[in-house]
Amino acid sequence: MNSSKVPYETDFYAWLYHNAQLLSEGNFADLDIINLVEELESLGISQKREFVQRLAVLIMHLLKWQFQPQKRSRSWELTCIEQRRKLTRLLKESPSLKAKIADLLSEAYEDATLAAERETGIIYTTFPLTCPYAFEDLMANDFYPDVG
Repeated sequence: MNSSKVPYETDFYAWLYHNAQLLSEGNFADLDIINLVEELESLGISQKREFVQRLAVLIMHLLKWQFQPQKRSRSWELTCIEQRRKLTRLLKESPSLKAKIADLLSEAYEDATLAAERETGIIYTTFPLTCPYAFEDLMANDFYPDVG
C-alpha cells in the first residue's frame, strides 16, 4: 500500500498506523519521511513542554507554600507529590532532559511566578528573580521551603 493512500493531512490516526506498519515490515520506500520527521521532532517538543509545565506547577505551589504560609493546605502538598512523581516518570522515559535542567528550570520558573501571582495576588516581582530552589530540592519528597 502506498503512503499516498493514507494522507497525513486528512486522517492523522490512519496515517500514523499505516506508517508504523510500513516500518515494522521494513518497507522504507513507501514511508512518508517528511511528515514522520516532523512528527518525531514534535514528540520531543511535547516531552519538553510537559516537563516544563509540570515543573512550573510544582514551583508555583512551593512559592505559594513559602510566601503564603497562612494558606498552606494538604491540597498544595498533594499537588507537589503528584508533580514530583510525574516529573520522575518523565525523566525515566526521557533521561536526556536531565542535560537541559538549567534551561528547563529557568523556563518553568518564569511561568511559575506568573501563575503564583494569579493565584495569590502577590505581584510576581516580589518573588526572587531566579528560581530559589535547586532542582534536587524540588524533587525531594520532603522539601517544602521556609517562609520567605
